[in-house]
Amino acid sequence: MNRAKVIAEIGCNHKGDMEIAKELIKVAKIFCKADVVKFQKRNNKELLTEEQYNAVHPNPVNSYGETYGAHREFLEFSLEQNKELKEYCEDLGIVWSTSTWDLTSAKEIASLNPELIKIPSACNNNYEMLGYLCENYGGEIHCSTGMTTKDEIEDLVSFFESKGKNKDLVLYNCTSGYPVPFEDVCLLDITLLKEKYGHRVKEIGFSGHHLGIAVDIAAYTLGATWVERHYTLDRTWKGTDHSASLEPAGLRKLVRDLRAVEKALTYKQTDILAIEAVQREKLKNRK
Repeated sequence: MNRAKVIAEIGCNHKGDMEIAKELIKVAKIFCKADVVKFQKRNNKELLTEEQYNAVHPNPVNSYGETYGAHREFLEFSLEQNKELKEYCEDLGIVWSTSTWDLTSAKEIASLNPELIKIPSACNNNYEMLGYLCENYGGEIHCSTGMTTKDEIEDLVSFFESKGKNKDLVLYNCTSGYPVPFEDVCLLDITLLKEKYGHRVKEIGFSGHHLGIAVDIAAYTLGATWVERHYTLDRTWKGTDHSASLEPAGLRKLVRDLRAVEKALTYKQTDILAIEAVQREKLKNRK
């Protein structure tokens, strides 16, 4: 098994505040020991229709603006701010990344040359954006497959193969919901992705929106070597994603448990291990 890599998805849980964003990064690195922190980048006027942009937020209690567009703009960091966060991550020794939701955002983020860029489930059929990244970006591209049919997943992988970029593709099992009940996580789809695409893509990942951390451990044992979870400092904060996120203690325990399982996923190198030899001499029945 490859080492499990943990992505702490900050997303928009920074509440539009750079100092909160930096605190989230620092805690993810120092306290939680995550491998990657991930944000989100949107060009809202490109992504949304005029009607969507000017509509009220569907859940006004979580809104940071009078319209959905104003809410989204409030939570958006500029390219310069993203560059500052990337440099902050580099100083701390944690990988910085972001999801891109549109072509303009993909161009901007690719210009910063991160190690990986994430494509959310909602955008894995944006072939204009995917094509640009395949042709102009040299890092890994991670794609979630929530709300995506099996035929659409095949089309996605085939597209990356046609661009010669499939060995930089990490494909994530995902169910799009916030939060997702356990019966809808559908972990065994990881084995299907691994069987069908394990030799065609770089790795298989798991992006979870469930509660707790037990499911993530199972995802790793089934073959997902990337584990992504939403992460916040306080689940009671205002915003859509906080309630489906892990707080620092939860993320820290997730990393701890993945490291333990990683060590345990081995075969016995000898019939009787050294730790067993003393017990065998002391306890084994002698006929």
